[in-house]
Amino acid sequence: MPGRVFLTDPPEVIAATFGASAAPIADEQPRHNIAPGQDVVALTDAGLTRMRWGMIPVGRVNARGRPVMETIVNARAETVFDKSAFAGVGRAVLPVNGWYEWTGEKRRKTAWRITPMEGGLLCFAAITDVWEAPNGQRLHQLATVTCAPSGDVRDVHHRMAVILEPEQVSAWLRAPEADLSRLMRPWPDGRLTVEPATDVNWEAP
Repeated sequence: MPGRVFLTDPPEVIAATFGASAAPIADEQPRHNIAPGQDVVALTDAGLTRMRWGMIPVGRVNARGRPVMETIVNARAETVFDKSAFAGVGRAVLPVNGWYEWTGEKRRKTAWRITPMEGGLLCFAAITDVWEAPNGQRLHQLATVTCAPSGDVRDVHHRMAVILEPEQVSAWLRAPEADLSRLMRPWPDGRLTVEPATDVNWEAP
């Protein structure tokens, strides 16, 4: 599942992909290493914006009524709309040009870069929330939705992000929750390239 992503397409290309205005992200620069806790470009029903990747679930509780303490970076497709911790969440799309996974033992991990075989953007399904900080600041945040891996990804990770086709984006953002299960499937095999990221020089997660 995505723990690091990258987005290198310019704002006008991202905006054209979704038929949206590039103005809210006009100063976005190519980013080759985006980690949880950082701001990301996101598409909502209102257009392109920026959100924090990682949901701080203040006030949310689990099925036992206990507070959810950990920051949520990824949410499982199988349960995302059933868990009380995700009640009332919004939806967004996280556009990326690809993501990284690691395999191997600690300190000896191999980094893998995963990209669409035909290039361009991938549209990750995401859920959103708003965290209200003690100082009154409102922080919009998201978590990616994950599912079982496709055959392309299975050897490097047991989960992957739910990837939407361009024609599915509108349904993800606007359709009733009951209609979303058909969208939360592994991407078809043979459409992703997985290659060693030999130029990755940061510490693996």
